[in-house]
Amino acid sequence: ANTGYLSILPVDQGIEHSAGASFAPNPQYFDPANIARLAIEGGCNAVASTFGVLGAVGRQFAHKIPFVVKINHNEFLTYPNKYDQIMFGTVKQAYELGAAAVGATIYYGSAESARQIIEVSQAFALAHEPGMATILWCYLRNPAFKTGGVDYHVSADLTGQANHLGVTIEADIIKQKQPENNGGYNVLNTKENPYGKTNKKVYSELSSDNPIDLVRYQVANCYMGRVSLINSGGASSGATDLGEAVRTAVINKRGGGAGLISGRKAFQRPMAEGVKLLNAIQDVYLAKEITVA
Repeated sequence: ANTGYLSILPVDQGIEHSAGASFAPNPQYFDPANIARLAIEGGCNAVASTFGVLGAVGRQFAHKIPFVVKINHNEFLTYPNKYDQIMFGTVKQAYELGAAAVGATIYYGSAESARQIIEVSQAFALAHEPGMATILWCYLRNPAFKTGGVDYHVSADLTGQANHLGVTIEADIIKQKQPENNGGYNVLNTKENPYGKTNKKVYSELSSDNPIDLVRYQVANCYMGRVSLINSGGASSGATDLGEAVRTAVINKRGGGAGLISGRKAFQRPMAEGVKLLNAIQDVYLAKEITVA
């Protein structure tokens, strides 16, 4: 608290990735109360989860830690797999269960993105009326973004533009994957298939191959940091999770970001270890030696 930085525990993977895939490694988190307990024990600013999870434990925990209700999801049971964010509830329901904020995902670049932009923009306007904050999972989704053996879903120029669209619909906080490469526009834009627009200065003066510079470009697209950028922690890799989480936090902080939102690395292990990992992330933002680059 009172640092300007955020450490949020997100547990919406029971819908986004299936409950079995998410919670089988640590079945205690099938119980929503343990999700709230991990966020509290871990000293997080908030817990972000589904209507079902937070609604089930609202009376017990909503006054102990800020709730962020994720209002839309990719329903992951239709066969074959499809990827489309649909509303699971209303802003009014989120407010009534005691939420301090709502979260939503837009799959920018997908065929469904136009509808999602309208839905989420309207929901965020409603959330702001009673004073709730809004967090946008500002993701890219298009199979064409994987080309030549490179995944440009994590390209700084494409994620940066997604961020710029996200802050335009008045997201208070942008959640974005930390960039791993750059030049998505340059690869996707061809004479046969023109795509988007960019400028050569994006890749020379405004960014470089340094991961901190890539994050800095994401921050620049969040109205030069007027809207906070938090990076996602990513999937659990096992024994290397702690080191990966600390590295991600250092890059985010050095690039001008506002924090980390880390879920699977924390809850797919015993609670004491999850708390330790969350605290390690928070220590990065508390450390005065780690400064904005």
